[in-house]
Amino acid sequence: MATQVCPHCKKKAFTWYIDDENSGITVWGCYQCHYKAEENEKDECICDRCGHQTKTKLRDQDKEYWWCFTCKEIIK
Repeated sequence: MATQVCPHCKKKAFTWYIDDENSGITVWGCYQCHYKAEENEKDECICDRCGHQTKTKLRDQDKEYWWCFTCKEIIK
């Protein structure tokens, strides 16, 4: 499984697994800073900045935000 850049610590240590109990929910976790977030793949869309379909909405215990895995940053 490929790792992605963590939106919290910016290290390439963000990995995922599918939550079998919540169909369609991807759980992301960083093995460097232990940050966790959930992604509903229905929210995935094309990023206005890079044009790739790698923009998705992540939710953690405090907030919900758009993140682009290609741009590697929060999209406002």
